[in-house]
Amino acid sequence: MPDIGVEPYREITFDADGDASPAERAALAELDVTDLVMFSHGWNNTPSVATGLYRHFFTPFPGLLAEAGPAGAGVRLGYAGIVWPSIRFADEQIPNFPHTALAVEPGAGLDTATVDALKRAFPGQEVTVDALARLLDEQPDSEEAFRQFGLLTRELVTDDGESSGFADDTVGDGAGAAALLTDEMLGLCREFTLALSDTGMRVEPGPPGPSFSLGNSLKHLWNGAKEVLRQTTYYEMKRRSGKVGQLGLGPLLGELARTRPAMRVHLVGHSQGGRLVAFALKGLPEGARNVKSVTLLEGAFSHYAFAERLPSGLSGSGALAALHRRVDGPVISCYSRFDTALGVIYPLASKLAGDYQGLLQLDRRWWAIGHDGIQSVAPCTELTLAEVLRDGVPDSGCVSVNAESVVRSGGPPSGAHSDICHPELARVVLAAGRIGCT
Repeated sequence: MPDIGVEPYREITFDADGDASPAERAALAELDVTDLVMFSHGWNNTPSVATGLYRHFFTPFPGLLAEAGPAGAGVRLGYAGIVWPSIRFADEQIPNFPHTALAVEPGAGLDTATVDALKRAFPGQEVTVDALARLLDEQPDSEEAFRQFGLLTRELVTDDGESSGFADDTVGDGAGAAALLTDEMLGLCREFTLALSDTGMRVEPGPPGPSFSLGNSLKHLWNGAKEVLRQTTYYEMKRRSGKVGQLGLGPLLGELARTRPAMRVHLVGHSQGGRLVAFALKGLPEGARNVKSVTLLEGAFSHYAFAERLPSGLSGSGALAALHRRVDGPVISCYSRFDTALGVIYPLASKLAGDYQGLLQLDRRWWAIGHDGIQSVAPCTELTLAEVLRDGVPDSGCVSVNAESVVRSGGPPSGAHSDICHPELARVVLAAGRIGCT
């Protein structure tokens, strides 16, 4: 078991179908703790980077618990890292997080580490990945090359009835096939090139302005093509996170409810790891009440996911409608406007069709829960991070926390999306779970 500086710590590793080893399940159940904080990394991680992230995030917990004095005296706190088969694009960095991943400058090409990660994430698709890497490296100035790129990219997406439902965050008008899986590729690359410029990323031969057009050369659109590949991969990982959460983590939590009924479980998820722990509520057996809090850090799924009814003009509901009631405590979404991955790229990748609209501020249908918090759920308490640190959070229900005072650092294109390793956010988790609180 990795040494992450806090004890006791366990890791539970799920495969793409949500299966985990019996030995890891048993080790988790054998922990002699009153409270267990389980953290799931996002889609853009390797197992080693995920473990490093857990080390950095969990470091403040023992000291914060000690500060609670007598209120924390009876708490035996345990930690668990959830590892699931996601993928790392090496040009996305975690601010202020000293890990061993190579720093790669953003650009249209794929570095060796990312090519290897794609091959591990999509076994049997090695030839397709190599062909995509060649196109991104050579950047042919032809429409046919972009058409071929689109065909190859979509070969990576699972297309079977069993997996399709795990990608939906809403049911009804808010659901459907993402444009990046259906639209004409050259137009998509143009839209994503524009979106990258909105994040502050320099797109050669220069940032396109409002009057940006294809012109005679198409080579600059390969920056957008790489983002299409990243987001297509994201879409596949979106399915995987839902499946692992519902079929893997949810039943595991049910097992803990049966075998360790006194153990209080607190779920934490970053990015698509937030989606994973949220979808675990869908797989949590009826009557299991051991999940005492859920904290979503820059969650990369729809802000309508928990809604029983979509807002005016849309029919349907969230895929997790009312499931926040399965938590014997609060469900908290920490969000930040400095997260450009969720504020710019996510809504573009999630929308069904239509012209690029800058930050898509006129169509809230495509916003993420980590962009503006939980929406269309009543009641839902709105707080700032300062208010949470001063007064705590409600005992139950949905809570949206504006965390932009600390979640604010990071370069383009993702911005502050991974800027989550802060003692203040550790305090949010402790407050949500009533861990060491009077």
